[in-house]
Amino acid sequence: MIIGRATLLRLPMKALPFADAASEGLPMAQLLRLSLFQVSVGMATVLLLGTLNRVMIVELSVPATIVAVMIALPVLIAPFRAFLGHRSDTHRSAIGWKRIPYLWFGSLWQMGGLAVMPFALLVLSGQQTVGPDWAGEVLAAVAFLMTGLGLHMTQTAGLALATDRADDATRPRVVALLYTMFLLGMGLSAVIIGWLLRDFTPLTLIRVVQGAASVGIVLNLIALWKQEKARPMSRSERAAPRPRFRDAWADLMAGGAAGRLLAVVFIGTMALTMQDVLLEPYGGEILGLSVSATTILTALWAAGALSGFILAGRGLARGRNAYRIAASGLLVGIAAFSAVIFAAPMGSTALFYAGAVLIGFGSGLFAVSTLTAAMTLPVGDRAGHGLALGAWGAAQATAAGLSIALGGGLRDGINAIATTGSWGTALDTPATGYAFVYHIEIGLLFVTLAVLGPLMRHARPTIRNTDQGQPRLGLSEFPT
Repeated sequence: MIIGRATLLRLPMKALPFADAASEGLPMAQLLRLSLFQVSVGMATVLLLGTLNRVMIVELSVPATIVAVMIALPVLIAPFRAFLGHRSDTHRSAIGWKRIPYLWFGSLWQMGGLAVMPFALLVLSGQQTVGPDWAGEVLAAVAFLMTGLGLHMTQTAGLALATDRADDATRPRVVALLYTMFLLGMGLSAVIIGWLLRDFTPLTLIRVVQGAASVGIVLNLIALWKQEKARPMSRSERAAPRPRFRDAWADLMAGGAAGRLLAVVFIGTMALTMQDVLLEPYGGEILGLSVSATTILTALWAAGALSGFILAGRGLARGRNAYRIAASGLLVGIAAFSAVIFAAPMGSTALFYAGAVLIGFGSGLFAVSTLTAAMTLPVGDRAGHGLALGAWGAAQATAAGLSIALGGGLRDGINAIATTGSWGTALDTPATGYAFVYHIEIGLLFVTLAVLGPLMRHARPTIRNTDQGQPRLGLSEFPT
């Protein structure tokens, strides 16, 4: 039965999810339309970090080291998100737009990268008749860089635009809605793309990836339409110098807990993301799962991450120590990787899927809690919390990119030794390289717990909502 407009209007506002995120400056209809850019970004993320790495390794037989480097390229661009956000903050134009140009050109970069991606991957796999031998690697790297740059530019400008339009009271809930839409976009895209690729052929790959490029540009165009007002600038305003960050960074590093927190974020992120390029190939090569069955892993991870986000928010709202919640996420990660390791000898697909959910759950707890800790870092006179959050995002993204590349290299190197039989017949199996990486991640999780320990004594009060006098998790600066 189709619900009519009159029925919807009779529903109480409290019955609608995120109804309290709307405001006079950003009505619910415009907010939901703006949030479509997060669906586009989630879809591109599924392709880059999920589907394409499995397709390259299993179906196209590309070495995991090359795949890991390709997947890491878009992630390694992420530290420049703070720079992109600052440039959109101080953008000079006669019409006065700041966010829309970056949102639009980011959409074009994202579409362009995905449009040429399948052809570059086919050349990379050896389906090449003319041209130099290195053409596949170069074309694939350019495609991944274009997509990554567009993805980060689109998301940074879109979040900044939402932050500009929302008022102080609704801004945390607006960004929480956008983060939820990102996870929803990842989950739905994983299911749809997995279904479309259930019978894999090169032509199907071209159609699916280029179709995703078209859907992404359409969603972003709908999202940005009439979202920013024109505010003409004078010539003197356009000629005004831009601010610098060197002194502010020195103030931030002068704080007692900042350096250790960034170390925790860096090591913990490496521990939780090293398997990103290997999880789907592990399911396909070791457990014999199909492309569609392994693509579902991204949806399971997103569901676990969203659950971790909600649970961490409730814990912080009740005044729990953010560092203790981060430690809980690390412990969940240890259990998750143990489940993934035992899935192979036990031949259990259910245990493998459970491990994927727990990896997302632990990552959600860890990311939200360390973000909250960054929001409460003591800063100097010349630094602000925006700089602290930018440092948090840079540490997280750099660690994610390095760990993805390292995970693929370790898997190839260990398998090259193990499959020669030099370590005995028990380890002469393709699962050895994967298991080695998962054990390294468990070790890094224990190292992160050791680094995190001293921060327990530096807990600061949870962010509170001054309107109701109750704690509330605010994500208005979430650099996702």
